[in-house]
Amino acid sequence: MTAHNKTSALFNLEGRTALVTGASSGIGHHIALTLAQAGARVVVAARRVDRLDTLVKEIELFGGHAYAVPLDVTSAASVSACFDAIEAQGLVADIIVSNAGVTVAKPALEQTEQDWDQVLDTNLKGCWLVNTEAARRLVKQKQPGSIINISSILGERVAGAVVGYSASKAGVIQFTKSLALEFARYGIRVNAVLPGYVVTDLNSDFLASEAGKKLESRIPFRRFCQMSDMDGPILLLASDAGKAMTGTSLAVDWGHLVSSL
Repeated sequence: MTAHNKTSALFNLEGRTALVTGASSGIGHHIALTLAQAGARVVVAARRVDRLDTLVKEIELFGGHAYAVPLDVTSAASVSACFDAIEAQGLVADIIVSNAGVTVAKPALEQTEQDWDQVLDTNLKGCWLVNTEAARRLVKQKQPGSIINISSILGERVAGAVVGYSASKAGVIQFTKSLALEFARYGIRVNAVLPGYVVTDLNSDFLASEAGKKLESRIPFRRFCQMSDMDGPILLLASDAGKAMTGTSLAVDWGHLVSSL
């Protein structure tokens, strides 16, 4: 085997099944495409099923295999039904990307209990429900696996008007470490990816504005992340290339997390 072939084999996901939550748009949509292009069969899950159907067709266009499953990560019953649907296809999801998330951008004194619950239920409780249900299924099948939680650099840094989001993402980082410790005995790895500001359809106008330019100037590399910057870290953690990695938090942010005060 040549060095090139050996490297390619490390990141090859053929024969693997990946579940990506929050796959209807943004980072989740892109991650699903990346995993499919690496050879994984991908189950895409979210509340907006119409957008999932479009994603499935996009994956099938380049010869990939994908299935759409409706999912509300805040509901334990919905999470269980999602994994039942995967098993009904004769599959076991051994790569799980817990990406579903929301934010409410308001000063702390203007946020309501409903705002707090919406963010924490989706970002923290939802991630917890997906992680633990995935692990139960893998343990039952005696199957090793890789769980990848999408946190944020705001889980380690702070910004104004996103107190619930920051708290939820910090919680994801810590329980990723806890579950990594507990699940190692089952051959299940648990890691987190901490994106910085990633250019998407929703934020591109802001990031291109004067305020966005000022924000960009505070990043050591003076640039925002593109979706493609997520590809390497996700493939590393999903594949055998990262087989010795668990409990880690990988920042993908062009150095934003280590910028000086």
